[in-house]
Amino acid sequence: MTGPLRIVHAIRSAAFAGVEQFVLRLAVQQAADGHRVHVIGGDPARMRPGLAHPALSFAPATRTAETVQAIARAAPGADVVNTHMTAADAAAVMALAARRRRPPIVSTRHFTSPRGRFAGLPIDALVAGTIDAELSISRAVADAIGRASTVVHSGVAVSDLPARPRERTVLMAQRLESEKRTDLGIRAFASSGLAAHGWSLEIAGDGAQRAALEELAARVGVDARFLGFRDDLAERYRTAGLLLAPCPVEGLGLAVIEALAAAMPVVAADAGGHREILAGLDPRALFEADDPDAAARALASLGEDPAGRFALGEAGRARQRAEFSLAAQARGTEEVYRAAIAARAGSRR
Repeated sequence: MTGPLRIVHAIRSAAFAGVEQFVLRLAVQQAADGHRVHVIGGDPARMRPGLAHPALSFAPATRTAETVQAIARAAPGADVVNTHMTAADAAAVMALAARRRRPPIVSTRHFTSPRGRFAGLPIDALVAGTIDAELSISRAVADAIGRASTVVHSGVAVSDLPARPRERTVLMAQRLESEKRTDLGIRAFASSGLAAHGWSLEIAGDGAQRAALEELAARVGVDARFLGFRDDLAERYRTAGLLLAPCPVEGLGLAVIEALAAAMPVVAADAGGHREILAGLDPRALFEADDPDAAARALASLGEDPAGRFALGEAGRARQRAEFSLAAQARGTEEVYRAAIAARAGSRR
């Protein structure tokens, strides 16, 4: 099949976290490439404005039943259904499995873990015969999910904005949940000694751990600024001095890629997708996962090395442009779609 595609993205969600933002960015790029794209799921207040384009459309879906119904309505006009996260995988299977002629289902895997279980049965076994292709956002994810998949790295838009003076600020930008290890970042900043040299700590994001993290910061003597959810992170990536990404289980690490696009130097846990983004740059960019002392040493060293920070930021921006752009992600994703479409068409002959 050649020519523009009719693409459906499906998430069972009312949120606007990393996966929803991933879908929004990819859908907009796909529309710019000439395809028609329908997005199911995500916070309507945040998804709809970004999808205000004649080639883009949106339907909310906060429950599995709604997702099933929305996919069933969209499927007759679709060339491919791209699902995101396990609930959407299951919804697509329920909506389409009984149809003799249906679009292929391509499942994007975002996390370094296999699918869970439903009613005591492994979900992989329930969906394996209906999902036509799997796509992983990183090699770390592909190695962890226990199924064959094609790696297509997430991307962000290439930025041509001019450089701005950077503040002495360490920024963490992530959900405030236990697996993100924001607590480790706070301890590392406290141990780094950077506060004595005029550096401050900002934490953007929200979640169940916020109150406990505020208490921890006070206990270890860190005057951290908790910013909550922010829509202006792109501006902070242009002006803050260092991004600290302590999570040891990131499938890839979108905040890291966004920071690189702005030439912001990054210090991240040497685990998951962070390795694919930062390996081979300044060795201080990666610290041993779950080791606050190692993180503190990297922060302290880069914090007092302005030339090193600048060089790391420039090297990171060059890597983002070469390997983690939205255009490259959309091309790789389209190749997976077209292969799945061809395979499904062949199976019907």
